[in-house]
Amino acid sequence: MPAHYVLNLAGEDLWLLADKAVYWSAEKCLLIADAHFGKASAYRSLGQPVPQGTTTENLQRLDRLILAFPCEQVIFLGDFLHGPGSHASGTLSALRTWRAGHPTLALTLIRGNHDKRAGDPPVDLNIQVVTEPLLMGPFALQHEPDVHDDKHVLAGHVHPVYRLRGKGRQNLRLPCFRVGTQVSLLPAFGAFTGGYAVEQDEESRIYVIGDGEVWPVQ
Repeated sequence: MPAHYVLNLAGEDLWLLADKAVYWSAEKCLLIADAHFGKASAYRSLGQPVPQGTTTENLQRLDRLILAFPCEQVIFLGDFLHGPGSHASGTLSALRTWRAGHPTLALTLIRGNHDKRAGDPPVDLNIQVVTEPLLMGPFALQHEPDVHDDKHVLAGHVHPVYRLRGKGRQNLRLPCFRVGTQVSLLPAFGAFTGGYAVEQDEESRIYVIGDGEVWPVQ
């Protein structure tokens, strides 16, 4: 079983996963924010020397989660593809091969800002593409972390990280979940995505990911 922290939010059990995703047990659903498939290939198309194999690595992690949990659907909370350069043949070939291995799995993409620039995924990937918010149970599933009138928002976009401070100059920047009273943020699922530092306050809790575990910041 992948490392996780079970959190009851708005009356639903959500599994915060060390693989930077959320499993919603009642809906048999994985929530993935900011996969940014093809980001490395997009940068290489601009002549930037960046790592290869990030799409394959991300898909392998997603495969492990689908095998580990009873999963009937995956919902991407925006930024499925990074940009126009993500339509490179290698990236799309990897996505098509992965999709062929999961022909009955329902896939939904809530368009994010990068999706608008990259364009929708190819039709043959059989991904339902919608605009935000996608309302499910007590949640508004979104890319942008904007407050909803009467639903708790689960969103991406920010790529939250938390700085653990040690002695002197020692510190770590770790991906995290930031759970608030109205809006909760998922970490970026994709490799090579960077992060924006967030803090814990009276209206939010931070759950950091490190060393293959998830734990609350005290």
